[in-house]
Amino acid sequence: GDGSIFVFFFRIRRPPRSTLFPDTTLFRSFNETELYALLATEQLLEGVQPGFLSPWIGPLKGRIRKLLEHGGHHSKTVTSRIRLQPMAQRPVKEKLFGQVAGAVLEERQLEIKYHGRQRAKTSQRRIHPYRLLHYRDNWYVDAWCHTREALRSFAIDSIESVKLLESAAKTVSEETLDQEFMGGYGIFGGKAVDTAVLRFSPESARWVANETWHPEQKSEFDEAGYYRLEVPYSHPRELMMDILKHGHEVEVLAPDELKQLVQKELEQARANYS
Repeated sequence: GDGSIFVFFFRIRRPPRSTLFPDTTLFRSFNETELYALLATEQLLEGVQPGFLSPWIGPLKGRIRKLLEHGGHHSKTVTSRIRLQPMAQRPVKEKLFGQVAGAVLEERQLEIKYHGRQRAKTSQRRIHPYRLLHYRDNWYVDAWCHTREALRSFAIDSIESVKLLESAAKTVSEETLDQEFMGGYGIFGGKAVDTAVLRFSPESARWVANETWHPEQKSEFDEAGYYRLEVPYSHPRELMMDILKHGHEVEVLAPDELKQLVQKELEQARANYS
């Protein structure tokens, strides 16, 4: 039924039974605070996906709202006080998103027409999709690409057309996918090839010290209050963007190649204002 997703995600936890909702069975093990949290989570999910999960999320939301109202509280209070503010979000066609998501879940190959922004070229690709990724307000699909004969991440908004193939996707272990897509920095996959050593000013450190740039990062404060951050990466492009947004508040200490790339970018930017 429409409660199956709820049971699946929350089967592992059995909190004290709530007395607010004695007539319920599916949700009776959850207290009022947890139900508010669930409704808040549902709002977040509804905001970041382009409709693919609506058939399941809608009925589940209705059930949770009814349970909240049994306790004398208005569910509208929750929904009206949760707001998502997307940044640089690129629209995705709902039908196309559904086709890609379906192929991921059914483990089917896809033939896609893909526009690569870096080279400004459109090409036909045959891919084995494995995972959907929502990253920095945009959707990607991690897949094996026949053209490149390697694992790649494809921006779904850059996919112009999709054809579902009968062939099953080749099997790739979760460990292999993690190594390929989580080893590098940000959206750029691949095993880390170098480590960036960054030094943030005490002022900038007030924010950066509480941020996770990479699961395997290392950090420490020096005696002067400067924050030293070490981040592994496979490709410098996205890392450079995150460095540059801190302006003069950060210095690249190593490696020399990254330091030179950042210096060149700053010099080119300065030339725009000469």
